[in-house]
Amino acid sequence: MSDFSNRIVKNTGWLYAKMGITMFISLYATRLILNALGAEDFGIYNVVGGAIAMLGFLNASLASATQRFMSYAEGEGDYEKKKSIFNVSVLLHIVVAGIVFLLLFLAGVIFFHGVLNIPQNRILASYFVYASLVFSTVFTVTTVPYEALLNSHQNMRYYSIVGILEAFLKLAIAFVCVYTTSDKLIVYAILMAAVPLITLSVMRVYCHRNYEECVLSLNRYFSRVLAKEMASFAGWSFLNSMASMFTMQGMSILLNMFGGVIVNAAHAVANQLAGQLMVFSNNMLKALNPVLVISKGAGRNDQMLEVASTGNKLSFLIYTFFAIPFVIETPYILDFWLKDTPEWAILFVRLVLIRQMISQLTVTLDTCVNATGNIRKMTMISTFIWISPLIIGYFLYKEEFPIYTIYVLLIIMVIFRGLNSLYFCHVQCGLGIRDYLKDTFIPCIVQTLLLFVCLLTIYFSFEMSFMRLLYVMAVSMLLHPVLSFFVTLSRKEKLMVTGMIDGLLRKFIKG
Repeated sequence: MSDFSNRIVKNTGWLYAKMGITMFISLYATRLILNALGAEDFGIYNVVGGAIAMLGFLNASLASATQRFMSYAEGEGDYEKKKSIFNVSVLLHIVVAGIVFLLLFLAGVIFFHGVLNIPQNRILASYFVYASLVFSTVFTVTTVPYEALLNSHQNMRYYSIVGILEAFLKLAIAFVCVYTTSDKLIVYAILMAAVPLITLSVMRVYCHRNYEECVLSLNRYFSRVLAKEMASFAGWSFLNSMASMFTMQGMSILLNMFGGVIVNAAHAVANQLAGQLMVFSNNMLKALNPVLVISKGAGRNDQMLEVASTGNKLSFLIYTFFAIPFVIETPYILDFWLKDTPEWAILFVRLVLIRQMISQLTVTLDTCVNATGNIRKMTMISTFIWISPLIIGYFLYKEEFPIYTIYVLLIIMVIFRGLNSLYFCHVQCGLGIRDYLKDTFIPCIVQTLLLFVCLLTIYFSFEMSFMRLLYVMAVSMLLHPVLSFFVTLSRKEKLMVTGMIDGLLRKFIKG
């Protein structure tokens, strides 16, 4: 566990460093672009881009399939198999990129004739934007095998460096747009399309130079059996991703139908805030997930379950460290951030954050089941669970249930999805349900309740103010790590944490 732990910590550190740098650069670049393009052209770029962004779930499905097979073969230590996986993956992504190109080309005819509302004098520029985004999407799809290769080797350092390079390229594009005398929207679109081409080239050169399995030779390494297996896995992942997208996008439509635009504004605020908080735990999971699949591929099932248990706790603890103070102080935070807080936003934010807290309790179990390669049954049930809230919510709204009903249904949905993951992880991976309850679920719930009680005591003892916010955050920041160490972490995990802290201190002192 110590080698794995150190590697996860280092990789997570690189991902957090990337997040911090790219977030700052992106915010500044967005400001420059908005000022350079103006609100209308910036809106055109995002409207046209939004039509393409919906294909992101397809790319995510392919990426998860490639990542699973690459990491599993890495655990097996079978580099000849990895060569086959890499070649099959490249071919599949080229085929998918071609299909995506044709679909987007045909869709463009529809988008620009009755769907997209674009001023007549900016139609030509919009064509350039669309064409650039189509090529950008195609390049992004073909980058996936190389990203999967980096992840299977747990090389988050280089992956983060490429991400930072991408952010600086976008910042450079923003400066070009500020000073160019040509049509700024067209220049911006063309240069943005070049970014994924550059990152693909950088990753491709690095992977071919550093990883022996990165060899393109379809005649020698292509396998029909492997291609069928990978396509099947990607298909089931696609089904689950499509169900989640259908529900989350449909939720906005449902709220608009029965609540109007004000409710949609509250919904957007809740999703934006929750999405930012999820980044912290997602970075840790990105570093952790390859370890789980590699462990399974190496035949170390017990180690996989042990790492999964620790990962569940850490993901939950990282998320609740930021989320619980937000749940307590949502009214003041939204008032400070937005000034004019939309009606229902406070309740929506709290319900979304609670839902995501619950989801963190079983977040690594899906990866364990995915590592087995047998995901058909779990995915079928998960897909049904995903779409149920939308269907039930529609009929409940017809009966004039409260507008927050869909949020409550989504919390129930997350609970059932967690039970589904727990069951299949028990059946297919040998996870003991009693062990899970004793080692993960109960300690996390006890810590959360204790922390909520302490923070709510402060909340009800003072009037809403900036000072109360500071009190809540200070107590949470002090109490959360203490409760995590003494209530949630097991004895072995405590030794692991103290060992990491000791190692970091030694490096700091020597440095």
